[in-house]
Amino acid sequence: MTVTERIGNVVNVQGIDIEVKTLGSGAPIFLLQGEEQLEEGSAFVADLARTHQVIMPSPPGFGKSGRPDWMTNPDDLAYVMLDLAGILGLNGAPLVGCSLGGWIAAEMATKDDSRFSHIVLIDPYGVKVGGPFDVDIQDLWIQHPQKVAAMKWFDQEKSKRDFGAMSDDELTVVARNMESFARFCWEPYMHNPKLKHRLHRIQTPTLVLWGEQDGVASAAYGKAYAGLIPGAKFATIAEAAHYPQIEQPEAVLKALRAFIA
Repeated sequence: MTVTERIGNVVNVQGIDIEVKTLGSGAPIFLLQGEEQLEEGSAFVADLARTHQVIMPSPPGFGKSGRPDWMTNPDDLAYVMLDLAGILGLNGAPLVGCSLGGWIAAEMATKDDSRFSHIVLIDPYGVKVGGPFDVDIQDLWIQHPQKVAAMKWFDQEKSKRDFGAMSDDELTVVARNMESFARFCWEPYMHNPKLKHRLHRIQTPTLVLWGEQDGVASAAYGKAYAGLIPGAKFATIAEAAHYPQIEQPEAVLKALRAFIA
C-alpha cells in the first residue's frame, strides 16, 4: 500500500491542519518523531526510506501543525494521530514513535491498535514507574543546557545544532516545538498517571528500544515501561543516550527491521 498520491503537505483532521511529510516508497511506516523533530533529514529516516514509505506527521503544536487551545496533553494528541492514520488509510502499517512521539504512540495503541501491524517505541516518556519521590525522568527545564545535553547524548558532538545557519522559519519551528513540548508535558511532569493502567490493552506486537546511556530516563525505566505492555520485547542500544535513532541509526534499524519482518 502506498499513500503518497493521497496526501499533500497538510491534512485537515477534524478542523486541525496537520503537517505531513513523506519520504521513500514501498510499504508505509507511520513515524512519530521526537519533540525536537531531529529524525527529519537524519540518516535513520533516509535509510528507512530506502525500503519503506516513511510517513511523518507533526502532531498539533509541532512543526507547522495547528494547535487548538483545547488540547492540553499527549492523550489529546493521540486521538488526532489516530484520526489521521484513518484518513490516510493506514491499515497493517508499523507504528514507530521516538521520545515524545513514543509516548503519543503508546497512548494511541491503548485506544486502538487494530490498524497497526507492529509498534516500536524508542525511549518514550509517558509513565511513572517509581514511587512518589523517585525521579523517573530528569527535569529538562531547570538544569543547565550543558547538563541536559549530557543526559540526552552519548556523543556530545551530535548535540550541537547550528542555529545561526537556520532561517527565521526554521528557528520559529524549533522554538514552537519546545513551547508545545512544555505545554503538553509540564503538568503532570512527563507522564500521564492513567497510561500505566492502560498499557495492558496493547495487543499488537511491541518492541521497546532504549539507549543504554540515556540520562533522561534510564534503561531500567525503559525495561519497567516495556514490562507494562503484554509480551513486549525490550532491547538496549549501546553507545547511545536518549536519541539512539540519531546516534546509532544502523543498530536501531537492524533491530526495527528484524522485528517488523
